[in-house]
Amino acid sequence: MQFAVVGNPIHHSLSPLLHNSAFQALGIRGFYGRYLLESNQAFLSLKSLHLKGANITVPYKEIAFQSCDEVFGIAQEIGAVNTIVFKQGKLLGYNTDALGFYQCVESLNPKNALIIGAGGSAKALACILKEKNIATTLINRSRERLENFARAGFHTATFESFSPKTAYEIVINTTPAGLTNDSLPMDSVILTSLLESAKFAFDLVYGRETPFLNLAKSLKIPRCDGKQMLINQAVLAFEIFMESQKILIDRAILRQSMQDAL
Repeated sequence: MQFAVVGNPIHHSLSPLLHNSAFQALGIRGFYGRYLLESNQAFLSLKSLHLKGANITVPYKEIAFQSCDEVFGIAQEIGAVNTIVFKQGKLLGYNTDALGFYQCVESLNPKNALIIGAGGSAKALACILKEKNIATTLINRSRERLENFARAGFHTATFESFSPKTAYEIVINTTPAGLTNDSLPMDSVILTSLLESAKFAFDLVYGRETPFLNLAKSLKIPRCDGKQMLINQAVLAFEIFMESQKILIDRAILRQSMQDAL
């Protein structure tokens, strides 16, 4: 059985490490690789690769949603798919990003959250928080990206117009700020004020201590990067893949193998 992660760029993806570790630990004959897709127009060419399933990463999660014959669960509301099963010539789509994130913060039992940024990842997070009845506000540099969130009933504001009316238990950075430089996602004075009254700081970036997380650390705020979310969404995707092949797995071994891989 062959699976792959699909995106552009793709060389940096840790998904093959996670999934191949699981195959080995579970004693399943399978292989998980990387596939560089050059354009949206080439998406349906994935059918010719004879894969059993694939994970979809940037920038193709929305085109994956549009290309699937059927879409299940919260992926329908998000409008983005990160897990695909190829079955009888059809593309079946799922989203494990949303639940993978929620599993990181579930134990905090938050009542509200603030999301910085309004891209595709922000939409997945906002949808799962809404599903779990957690009041969610989104702030972003530009108004345009916030319009869909506002129509969906979320509280929204631009950085310029933002005037917090309450303390946010979780502050989440979904922007790429700090990924390749030392920038914060928003004004340092306002961000410091938000974090000082927060219970938890979460950054989707993983693999480095971002300025956002360093600021939370300096304020002694509990914090987490995107590593555990990466693992959680991979575990959920692997379960979908194996269920589609009618292969029973030990979930404890699956999760432990992926935890140990990173």
